Amino acid sequence: MKGGGGGGVYSGKRRWRGLVIAVLGLVFLSMLVPLLFLLGLHNGFHSPGSEQQSSPSIGLGGYGTKIIIRDASNLSEGDRSNHVDDLVKQFAPTLSKDILKNISHPAENETKSPSAMHDNEEKKGFSVTPHDDLQSLPIENNPKAGASVQIIDYAKGGVDQSGKSCELKFGSYCLWREQHREDMKDSMVKRLKDNLFVARAYYPSIAKLPSQDKLSREMRQNIQEVERVLSESTTDADLPPQIGKKLQRMQAAIARAKSFHVDCNNVDKKLRQIYDLTEDEANFHMRQSVFLYQLVVQTMPKSLHCLSMRLTVEYFRSTFDDTEASLADKYIDRALQHYVIFSTNVLASSVVINSTVMHAKESGKLVFHVLTDEENYFAMKLWFFRNTYKEATIQVLNMERLDLNNQKLQFSLPVEFRVSRSIDAQSRTEYLSTFSHLHYRLPEIFQNLEKVVVLDDDVVVQQDLSALWNLNMEGKVNAAVQFCSVKLSLLKSYLGENSFNKNSCAWMSGLNVIDLVKWRELDLTETYQKFVKEVSYIVSTQEAQNEAVALHASLRTFQDLIYPLDGSWALSGLGHDYNVDVYPIRNAAVLHYNGKMKPWLELGIPKYKGYWKNFVNRDDQFLTDCNWNS
Repeated sequence: MKGGGGGGVYSGKRRWRGLVIAVLGLVFLSMLVPLLFLLGLHNGFHSPGSEQQSSPSIGLGGYGTKIIIRDASNLSEGDRSNHVDDLVKQFAPTLSKDILKNISHPAENETKSPSAMHDNEEKKGFSVTPHDDLQSLPIENNPKAGASVQIIDYAKGGVDQSGKSCELKFGSYCLWREQHREDMKDSMVKRLKDNLFVARAYYPSIAKLPSQDKLSREMRQNIQEVERVLSESTTDADLPPQIGKKLQRMQAAIARAKSFHVDCNNVDKKLRQIYDLTEDEANFHMRQSVFLYQLVVQTMPKSLHCLSMRLTVEYFRSTFDDTEASLADKYIDRALQHYVIFSTNVLASSVVINSTVMHAKESGKLVFHVLTDEENYFAMKLWFFRNTYKEATIQVLNMERLDLNNQKLQFSLPVEFRVSRSIDAQSRTEYLSTFSHLHYRLPEIFQNLEKVVVLDDDVVVQQDLSALWNLNMEGKVNAAVQFCSVKLSLLKSYLGENSFNKNSCAWMSGLNVIDLVKWRELDLTETYQKFVKEVSYIVSTQEAQNEAVALHASLRTFQDLIYPLDGSWALSGLGHDYNVDVYPIRNAAVLHYNGKMKPWLELGIPKYKGYWKNFVNRDDQFLTDCNWNS
């Protein structure tokens, strides 16, 4: 009996001990399974940087935190509880309060399935982050945005301004927007315009309700006040101090208007009318912006106009010795290197000369002939008298006062043509620059010279050009860089069908070596004038005539007489092309800013301006007085 009773007691104790272990195991699993499931969803169930452990473990990594969950089967009940609390503390920075509550009180969630718990978290705004985002960089403050930028921690289920969850993924728009957020300078103005748009749509319907005369008058008054404010203000800084109260009154009136039952057709019709008016206004502003752009690129900046006027006034107020007589021999010395510049821009011609002289091996051999009009002649004279360019010699000529065979000359600058072409179904614009009418009088202007180098005033010289004077042109007249991006076949509307080789490349002005001896032998001036007369009979309008004549006559005159220079001598496109590579720029002997966006304009391409501004004499008092800071 005793033996049997003892066996029963022992068997009962063993069953009780097994039951306790089973209960403890279930309690531990009830806490561990939801934790592992939630953390597995949050971190992708594995981490590329988890460590190898001697005991079985699961690596969970996320956002710079590495946590090792070891096998807890050998831990006591108290140790297990402490172990879970430690896990909760470790995950506190990356989990929301609701999740922590579910982990800390598992008994409340024992009856819920893992999928139900996940759905519940999604309803509460928890954002599930993909596992490939584990190595993403944290969001940092952007100094441009100021201290008011709100950093969204997407690891905590953050949302963007639209209320949608935003993944912390490298290259995502949400991340870029948060890092580059800038305060809007016209946010209040935009709100006023939006509310004005809605008020205008509802006002006609409210005005038709006889019982709402007071609301109708209030809406009309609000609309008139906001219209008056917007006519005087374009940014928030221009708004009057009480604008916030006016906006609140308008919003309150709109809210009351929306509470009435009105004919939706009337509101829809009014909205369509306002939309049409807005579209017409947008088209007007687009046309106006194009006009203003053309005005800006064709008008001399205020600072440069001030410079020219101040120099002209100072020329007549000052007394200085004229050095023309002492330098007369250098102007016609064939042993020297003669450069010709056509310009009405004092600063631009100064940059061309300065950059050429700075890179010349022997500046004493350089003679520059600056050809300008009567309006800018005295400003040019004083500027080049005040400024020296090493040992170079500079002559300024007033072309409108120059008498050649009893003929008065009309000053003209090199002509630029905008040529559009299609490449792979995409339109590309190029600017082709050619000689003006005045260029064809060079043999008469410089009767004693045999060779000249013609430079446009929108170029910058980066290397010594002395090698051009030893160039064997093989009987050609004009050494120029060919522009094979524009074939002559694209210009058949100007040149005609059979007057040229369609596969030939156009040539560019900007850097040209002219053999005046060969020019005189072939009498190219007479040839040019003959082509001018031919084209003048074809083209009707004056503007089109000037363009057609200059392009047609120039290309026809030098047909088969162009000596092609290597492309490294001159790089064009810096006045219109944003995609010129840095390597060709650094290796080109001459940079040509052909196009509308000249480097002395505010519209100039910023990344190319530095090459031009390096040769501006910023210490000149006249530039300081005229506030030149281009």
